[in-house]
Amino acid sequence: MTGTGAALAERSDGVAIAAGFSLTPPPPGFIDDPFPVYRALRENAPVKQLGEASWLLSRHEDLVRVYKDTALFSSDKKVEFAPKFGDGYLFAHHTTSLVFNDPPLHTRVRRILAGALNPRAVSCLEPDVIALVDRLLDAMAEKGSTVDLIEDFAAAIPIEVIGNLLDVPHDERGPLRDWSLAILGALEPALTDAQFNRGEDSVRDFLAYLETLVARRRANPGDPDKDMLTRLIAGERDGGRLSEAELLHNCIFILNAGHETTTNLIGNALDLVDRFEGERARLIDDPALIASAVEEVLRYESPNQLGNRRTTAPVEIGGVSMPEGSSLTLCIGAANRDPAAFDEPESFDIARKPNRHLAFASGPHQCTGMNVARLEGRIAIARFLARFPRYQLEGAPARSQRIRFRGFTSIPARLEG
Repeated sequence: MTGTGAALAERSDGVAIAAGFSLTPPPPGFIDDPFPVYRALRENAPVKQLGEASWLLSRHEDLVRVYKDTALFSSDKKVEFAPKFGDGYLFAHHTTSLVFNDPPLHTRVRRILAGALNPRAVSCLEPDVIALVDRLLDAMAEKGSTVDLIEDFAAAIPIEVIGNLLDVPHDERGPLRDWSLAILGALEPALTDAQFNRGEDSVRDFLAYLETLVARRRANPGDPDKDMLTRLIAGERDGGRLSEAELLHNCIFILNAGHETTTNLIGNALDLVDRFEGERARLIDDPALIASAVEEVLRYESPNQLGNRRTTAPVEIGGVSMPEGSSLTLCIGAANRDPAAFDEPESFDIARKPNRHLAFASGPHQCTGMNVARLEGRIAIARFLARFPRYQLEGAPARSQRIRFRGFTSIPARLEG
């Protein structure tokens, strides 16, 4: 086939892929590699209708516009989540936590959370994160040549970091990871009864635990320089405080926001530098590239692939008119490989600059814990490569069967110094 013929065939395939696209269910092979589908959507249906008054956006400029206009594009999920969750624990949690609310509630809660995650608090985490990562590296070295980079490393880091942030006693951290995975699992586009029930039970049990933890902390406050929960209970200097429900649900949010996505960041990074040997060698030769390498991992394999908004008035996006109350799915994974925003977007380049990725969203809803995630990613990846520069994956990693979150449940690897 000639070059022109191949291009026409590719174009025809892209049109067909975009025309038939759905998230419920997604196309075959989508979870393993959604990026050809994302490309087809960007090129042929960048504002793709998914159902009545429901569209998926895949262009970088459209997502930025939506993120920055909180008046026209609402994050409040009460209308969307009521039929999905009913009047239960999941509904109460997801409509009380920071991410699924609009100003002025969002502004007030975000200000309190951001104050508790101030630059000084984040910088104070570094010695403990280094010590934690080094303990995990030592444990993997003692375990032998074959380890699981998720179970033995990536998944263990954010749980401990957030546990330290909230000063959760070590012997009480066992259920945290399963609770978090279950609550986030209930955000998938298509929800099974099992996922719903597991999510409901997890919010209920997590709230019950937090009630006891908060009561203990009120009676015996921790060091406010080290204990985020003590800072959240105390509130702001001007007297602004979270209600009891806001405090409990946003503690759950802090764990959820920082757990699976950071696990995915670290796991995706170790998978990528195994696949791209040249970039691995480049990073080992120049460790100062670690900060830009983390940003490129966030762009190239975004841990969070989808976001959502609802229009508060009639609007036009990309020439498509939408009524008030339309549901928008923001395809972060597609926007982060948009050639209109990134040179050679399908190339993995650890020195990429500029890198205006949307892995942490943009505008007023930009992730409050992003600098904690970046800190964990930089330390974990850099120290792992310094210790085991010649590690190799053992067989195919097991990918998490999620649409919204992109990562692995297992990455068997052979460690070599």
